[in-house]
Parts: sequence; C-alpha cells; structure tokens
Amino acid sequence: MKVLIVGANGQIGKHLVSFIQDHNDLEAKVMIRKEEQAASFKELGAETAVVDLEEDVQAIAKAAEGVDAIVFTAGSGPNTGADKTILVDLDGAVKTMKAAEEAGVKRFVMISSFDTTREAIQSAPSSFAPYVAAKHYADEWLKSTDLDYTIIHPGALSNDDGIGKVNAASRVERNEIPREDVASVIVATLENDATIGKEFQVVTGTNSIKDEIDSL
Repeated sequence: MKVLIVGANGQIGKHLVSFIQDHNDLEAKVMIRKEEQAASFKELGAETAVVDLEEDVQAIAKAAEGVDAIVFTAGSGPNTGADKTILVDLDGAVKTMKAAEEAGVKRFVMISSFDTTREAIQSAPSSFAPYVAAKHYADEWLKSTDLDYTIIHPGALSNDDGIGKVNAASRVERNEIPREDVASVIVATLENDATIGKEFQVVTGTNSIKDEIDSL
C-alpha cells in the first residue's frame, strides 16, 4: 500500500514516514511545503511532492496520483492565528478530501483533536476554540463523503519515547500520548480494514497498540 502523508514534516509525520519505510507492505509518499524539507525523506527512500495546502485541489490531487491511502496529519501549528487555522486545519483538510476523490483514492485517515464535539467547541478557551471548530467541521465533512475514512483523536501530544501501549475507544479518559505512539497507531489503522468508518480516541494505556486497534 502506497500512502501519501500530508503534513509529513510535522513531528507525527516524521515518525510515520520512518515506520512506513520500515514496513514490508507499506510505502510512503510525502507531501511537504518546501523543497528544502525533502532531503531527510529522500534519504529514507520516500517519494516527495512539494505542495502547499493553501494551493488548489488540483495541486493536491496531483500529489495523490498513484497512492492507495492518504493520511492527513497536517496542522497550522500553535503559533498561528485563527486565519491559518481555518486555511490549513479546515480548508486544507477538505481540499485534501476532494483531492482524494479526484485522484480515486478511497482510504483516508484523519488525525484530529482529542474532542471535536460541539460541546468541546463551546467550552474551549477563546484562543483554542477556532482550532476545535476547524477540526469539528473537517471531521463532519469527512464523515459525509464516500471515502473509506478513519478518524483518530489522540490525547495531549508529548515528545516522550513511545511505549507501544494505549487505550483506544470511542471515548476514553483524557491522558497524554507520545507522538511516536500516534504514528504507530496510524500504521496499525492502515493495516486493519475493520477500522474503516470508525473514529476513536487514543491515549497512553495498558494494552498493545495492535490489540487495541483490533478490538475497536
């Protein structure tokens, strides 16, 4: 399976590319914003496509040609304003879904926020609410498509080393999770077609990643 990773230069994305390139049945194609970001991915043997998420649908669809799945793990980042949040986390996500449809790619894995319910938007601090709202509507748009989607809602992200143990379900108690383990969860999701049409929260826990994903 060839996987286009949108947001490959992010912290989760970098772990994911490395894991996929070490996988016997998966192959990574990375979508990055700048050519200077390409060197480390080329060293891993990954194909690169330089496309900014603020470009049009056709540019993203061109990057998606020839792949079997798309993982959307891009984000505007914590230091941008609400305008970039809308353009990347919402519009960029929706354009990527449309690009998947144009390119004939059915499998789509979305890395969302831990809680994107309407209640989460209403209760979020004013500085965080635009991000939650963007993720909420991106998730809703994805669920309205005919794509074979999975939506992953990770807990608070950390840069700790992964431990390979998580709790995953439609609702779990809030906790942290290393970005490295989120990348492993994505790989397990891609390996398991039973995750299609599902969304789940995932945090550090007590069970192996494979067992938790298989039990969803």
